Amino acid sequence: MVANNIDGETQRMSQVLAVQKASFTAAMPESLDVRRDRIDRAIALLVDHAEDFAKAVSEDFGHRSRDQTLMTDIMPSVSALKHAKKHLESWSKGEKRKPTFPLGLLGAKAEVVFQPKGVVGVVAPWNFPIGMVFVPMAGILAAGNRAMIKPSEFTENVSALMARLVPEYFDESEMAVFTGGADVGVAFSKLAFDHMIFTGATSVGKHIMRAAADNLVPVTLELGGKSPTFIGRSANKDLVGQRVALGKMMNAGQICLAPDYLLVAEDQEGAVIDSVTKGAAALYPTLLANDDYTSVVNTRNYDRLQSYLADAREKGAEVIEVNPGGEDFASSNGHKMPLHIVRNPTDDMKVMQEEIFGPILPVKTYKSIDDAIDYVNANDRPLGLYYFGQDKSEEDRVLTRTISGGVTVNDVLFHNAMEDLPFGGVGPSGMGNYHGLDGFRTFSHARAVYRQPKLDVAGLAGFKPPYGKATAKTLAKELKK
Repeated sequence: MVANNIDGETQRMSQVLAVQKASFTAAMPESLDVRRDRIDRAIALLVDHAEDFAKAVSEDFGHRSRDQTLMTDIMPSVSALKHAKKHLESWSKGEKRKPTFPLGLLGAKAEVVFQPKGVVGVVAPWNFPIGMVFVPMAGILAAGNRAMIKPSEFTENVSALMARLVPEYFDESEMAVFTGGADVGVAFSKLAFDHMIFTGATSVGKHIMRAAADNLVPVTLELGGKSPTFIGRSANKDLVGQRVALGKMMNAGQICLAPDYLLVAEDQEGAVIDSVTKGAAALYPTLLANDDYTSVVNTRNYDRLQSYLADAREKGAEVIEVNPGGEDFASSNGHKMPLHIVRNPTDDMKVMQEEIFGPILPVKTYKSIDDAIDYVNANDRPLGLYYFGQDKSEEDRVLTRTISGGVTVNDVLFHNAMEDLPFGGVGPSGMGNYHGLDGFRTFSHARAVYRQPKLDVAGLAGFKPPYGKATAKTLAKELKK
């Protein structure tokens, strides 16, 4: 019976893809007015049902703050869609390019025009189950594409709500949602889309690339990794504590860009740990009954995080539980988890090998900033990198000698909130990017268009046989050092 259900869903996905491709081709060229209308409908879907989405997310997580969902899922999505609508006309204009000398003098013309790719597959994660669909959707719709969406099976209520609401605002030939488990996700990733965007774990990203390769589907991968946070000696420690605690405890650390570990000068370790502890207590004086603090999403992830802590203790780390209200988490039957700071972490510990994705914060010490830079460079390139400090030359050293998807200076996460900045990873933390103009171009095909003048350019340049003096002259001119 299960196999039949999977086969049926796979068949339906293939049929919808065929319908969307045919509809896309029939509608070419997709007018800007149609694109604006789709963006307006996406905004309306989110605004009309913001409260429904907030309730569904909280049900899926065991608890998540309504305000947080509105701020981190709904608001960024609406902002991205509005930004795309505002700039759509200017983004859509072709770019004039210079023909190779002397063709421009002879009347040749060259330009790049931006065409929609067709149908984009969107595979979304559970941590921001609405935002990770509708923020990239801004670029997808602005570029003139159709979309097929596979939301996460771990947020079943959100996925079911999205599957119910999308048909109320979009025809199936424009946008469609497919729910189901990992088997449906595998079948979805094997479809012959014109582009696919996946947000999630690096390990799953590898499978997505393999599946896409069979149909040569271009992919944008938004992965994660271990985003390091450099705390320079010149940093304002109170500021560090407030901002690191906010970035690490938002969504209970279940953010691909959360500060994964701190790099702190040896002689300042105690002061930095104290500042983060105070910052956490100021934000969340209590945790268990605090509506503002999110639960770990499910038992599987809760157990994973607990195993990281057990492994760290077993291998000699000091684990500091930041529990401002002195609450009894052991008796709680939920998945809320306080911040844990891990001192003296070593590279053989899971907390330093895996992306943490939860409220655990290792603190590594360094003798010199170059030691910290060398440590980061010895590991996979991260999605985010953070530097706190007032020393401009040290800041430049960190930023110019490391590579990461993006950077925030004197805070964490915020480069992702800038719609005019590209968002994406590098290497194991991802490939390609979106947001704003960069998203529009990711989901567009940059088509080269060259217009030849009436003159016999090939003959004048000696490109046509029989080769002779004109050929020799062109070669002599071009083949010089």
